[in-house]
Amino acid sequence: MEYNLVTNIQSCYIDVPLLLYYSHVPTAIVSLVLAFFVFLKNRKLLVSKILLFIAIFFSLWSFFDIIIWISPDSRKVMFLWSIVNLIEMLVSVFTLYFAYAFLEKKDVPLKIKIFIGTLLLPFILLIPTKLNLPQFVIESCEAQQGPLLKYYYILEAFFSLSLIAYLIVKIIKNHESERAKTIYFSIGIILFLASFSGANIMGSILEQWEILQYGLFGMIVFLAFLSYLILKYQAFDIKVLATQFFIVASWLLIASQFFIGGQNQENLLLAVTTLLLTTVLGYIIFRSVKQEVVLAEGVRESSEKLLKINRKLEELDKAKSEFISIASHQLRTPLTSIKGFSSLLLENTFGKVPEKQKEAINKIFVNNEKLVLLVEDMLNVSRLESGRLQYDFEETEIVPLVGDVIKNLKLYAKNKKLYLKFQKPEEKLPLILADQRKLSEIIANLIDNAIKYTQKGGVRVMIESFERNQKVGKFEGTGTFDQTWIRVRVKDTGIGMKEEETVSIFEKFKKGNYAETEENGTRISGTGFGVYISRQMTHAMNGKLFAKSPGKNKGSEFILELPGIKENGK
Repeated sequence: MEYNLVTNIQSCYIDVPLLLYYSHVPTAIVSLVLAFFVFLKNRKLLVSKILLFIAIFFSLWSFFDIIIWISPDSRKVMFLWSIVNLIEMLVSVFTLYFAYAFLEKKDVPLKIKIFIGTLLLPFILLIPTKLNLPQFVIESCEAQQGPLLKYYYILEAFFSLSLIAYLIVKIIKNHESERAKTIYFSIGIILFLASFSGANIMGSILEQWEILQYGLFGMIVFLAFLSYLILKYQAFDIKVLATQFFIVASWLLIASQFFIGGQNQENLLLAVTTLLLTTVLGYIIFRSVKQEVVLAEGVRESSEKLLKINRKLEELDKAKSEFISIASHQLRTPLTSIKGFSSLLLENTFGKVPEKQKEAINKIFVNNEKLVLLVEDMLNVSRLESGRLQYDFEETEIVPLVGDVIKNLKLYAKNKKLYLKFQKPEEKLPLILADQRKLSEIIANLIDNAIKYTQKGGVRVMIESFERNQKVGKFEGTGTFDQTWIRVRVKDTGIGMKEEETVSIFEKFKKGNYAETEENGTRISGTGFGVYISRQMTHAMNGKLFAKSPGKNKGSEFILELPGIKENGK
């Protein structure tokens, strides 16, 4: 019989497999439901559009195949059979397209699209010829397939192998954090094509078309893996989609049992009961998941807002640090000049200064010294927060360094009518490896704080050495040796602290509760920078800084410990 698309044979009947409706209808509807959910939630996303096309082509193929099976009209069979292979090939092409767009997060290059279009064009043009379907075979109620089928097999194999090769390369090259996601995606896609296209090709070669019914379930496998990706990795930014999909899929799979003939009343009653239970439980599960997702979404949005606020605060903090750094640098030069000239005036370098004028110069000198310490603290905080605080380590003798600091602060203590005593060690102390300028700032901060928070009595500075047992190696018991350490103690008779405050005062902007007011109710000034910065710099020199206090009005003691240098090296 010559092929003319509409045959002269009017009717033909075959036995329809019972699995036909169960394999075609639920899989097509479920794929369309998921694809439309994804598309409606992400209309502008390329992968959601491609997925929708895959679902539409797959559903068309299922619909046409059902008609081919159940229609007694040979004209419909010939027409639909002539295009199902094209639809199946489009499913394979768009699956490859989907994989690339999903994993690369971008569109396929134009030259690849042109290349694939060139491969498909001969097949499309030859569909309405006898190279595709030469005639209808009345004995089997099937269309006879022509030589164009071989080209179809070649293209299907090419697209499938290209997809597998691409997925393998992607898994190998992917970062470890993305590899699991790619593996799940690849398994779902490969199983789908292997079952769908593979079953069609196998059925065509063996001429056992019942195999096709099992191959369609590959779509369910693919959608299951895709739903897992959506649920775990938020692949399409959809939170309840997987739950909706599984509920709808379960309902459709159960409902499709009513289309299978040969069932007794007990089976039908069980199917109805199961369908009702699935409907009720599915609705309950969906509502609970949706409520949980709404709460999670609220938390996520709040987290994103908080993240934006934190970034803004970081920017403001950076700008603040830069401003402090610039302002501090600008202040250092005039403060240094004030200190130098006031010191020369007090030493009568420019002639003898009257006693009353000397008192005023003393106040200038003391307050200038406070400002110098404050500026250094501000600069150090700015450098520390920006990671620009650098150290110049050198062998240092601790006693003369402490002596110089005390000499600068003697006038401050004298103006407050406090004593400032320096108790030097009797034995010769080992050298320490330290940044001399920063070590001077640490000790100056400790003594300045002691004077500031002392109303009567005074401050005593003591230096001593002690032995500390040091461990060698990472693990306990690897080895130990005795090392000499230097301890500088700054002890005052001031307002004291609570026990818990001996720890908290080393935090930025923190001061002890007793430091809020003096005995006469006057607020004690202070930024809370001094001891915070001092501890940070002490740790950088491999030392320790901590505080002790018996309680209110019983004074405080700040203890600085630094490792000494052994005679034969560090």
